[in-house]
Amino acid sequence: MIKSNISISSIKEYVQALLGKDVIVKLNLGRNKFVTFPATLNEVYPSLFTVSPSDKNFIGKTAYSYSEILCGRVKIQSAAK
Repeated sequence: MIKSNISISSIKEYVQALLGKDVIVKLNLGRNKFVTFPATLNEVYPSLFTVSPSDKNFIGKTAYSYSEILCGRVKIQSAAK
C-alpha cells in the first residue's frame, strides 16, 4: 500500500480556508476523462463539502467528500491568480 503524506485533517483545513471563495474544480471521471469547471465553495461539513458551479448549464454532483481529494478523484484550487 502506498502511504500518502496528506491526511484527511489537512485536507479539511485546506478546504475550510477556501470557504466562500471562487475555486477551480477538476474531476477525474476515469479512462483519461477530466472535467474542469469554476465554482464557489459554499458549505463545509464534517464529512463533505459543497460547491456551486458558476456555469448554470453544468449538471453534475456538487457535494464531494474529503476522501475523494485524498484518492485523487477531485482536485480543488483557488481561482485567484
